[in-house]
Amino acid sequence: MKQSEKIWCRTFQTALRIALPFLPYRTPLTLDGISTLPVFLRRCGADRVLLVTDRGIRSRGISEPLESALERSNIFCTVYDGTVANPTTTNVAEALELYRKNGCKAIIGLGGGSSMDCAKATGARVARPNTPLGRMEGILRVRRALPPLIAIPTTAGTGSETTLAAVITDAETRHKYAINDFPLIPRAAVLDPELTRTLPPFITATTGLDALTHAVEAFIGRSTTRETRAAALEATELIFKYLDRAVEDGGDMEARRGMLRAAFLAGSAFSKSYVGYVHAVAHSLGGKYNTPHGLANAVLLPIVLESYGGAVTHKLALLAEAAGIACGTEEESAADFIAAIREKLARYGISEHLEGIDPADIPELARYAAREANPLYPVPVLMDAKELEKFYYLVMEASEDASIQTGGAA
Repeated sequence: MKQSEKIWCRTFQTALRIALPFLPYRTPLTLDGISTLPVFLRRCGADRVLLVTDRGIRSRGISEPLESALERSNIFCTVYDGTVANPTTTNVAEALELYRKNGCKAIIGLGGGSSMDCAKATGARVARPNTPLGRMEGILRVRRALPPLIAIPTTAGTGSETTLAAVITDAETRHKYAINDFPLIPRAAVLDPELTRTLPPFITATTGLDALTHAVEAFIGRSTTRETRAAALEATELIFKYLDRAVEDGGDMEARRGMLRAAFLAGSAFSKSYVGYVHAVAHSLGGKYNTPHGLANAVLLPIVLESYGGAVTHKLALLAEAAGIACGTEEESAADFIAAIREKLARYGISEHLEGIDPADIPELARYAAREANPLYPVPVLMDAKELEKFYYLVMEASEDASIQTGGAA
């Protein structure tokens, strides 16, 4: 990256860090179970709600207790279950039409990050009916209050139930982008481990590693606060304590509850301290190829951490200490932390490579990633689009093209 570009990025990030104490961050009210939600909605004056979810959630009956609880409380519920992985502008348009047609007054996002992000983006369109989503890309471009928004995660990973971000894919261009603004922070979050009980082991693993990525990228960045560092460290401790158990036994409710808490903490941390190049690259892959976000993060995380080198050694050593695996010098503990992530990938059957990456797409994907990350993300080491290209080659399936581009490292 050119020196002038580095100066611009660091100046922008410094100004944002100075402004942090004065920005209107808030923590969602946490509710322990679905049964408490109707009372909260009544308190908000919402007797007609839009439930945003996906067909998998609904077909497995996961939404049924919520729909029944709302019906018993005489709260009319319209369901939009068309959300796809990496939700699109089409999903948001369809949900918005239902919201308007049925006179809804609140929005509930039930599911993984995709459903919650779709709910947030729908709320943004309600708040700004004449503004296309693409014009809200970036930071502080919503600027208007959303209808009451409630997030109910069925995975323990995305942290979307506590963040100010929604990530949407343009249905036509496949460009995946983030909308970041304070009105997107949900009014309340329902953290009910029973809703994660039936999550398959592989998805439990990838979403758990998604939460770890949030905690790590928030912690190693240059815009941390005492609060976000504490949240990231506690999230890391919980993930190393409970993720293996949750993957091995989905019915372990202590582990499920611990992972929900970890995801919430990690989400709170990166809401203020932001993420980094792992997310920027993962978002570009999700937009282009529909690569599951948690999977992309899991595969990219150790590779990107290694690329930062000595700039993150001290902080990785602290994360290793929180994870209970620190030993030896800082350099050894940092290396052990990266190795522990790779061990988890192997244990959970997660390949070190991602399918379907076309080398011809890589320059464009890297430009998308650089556009997302720079200057917003306070990463330990700044990189431009050309420098980011290496990560795509390193995670693509082994091929002659990848070997040539990375000097055999692929």
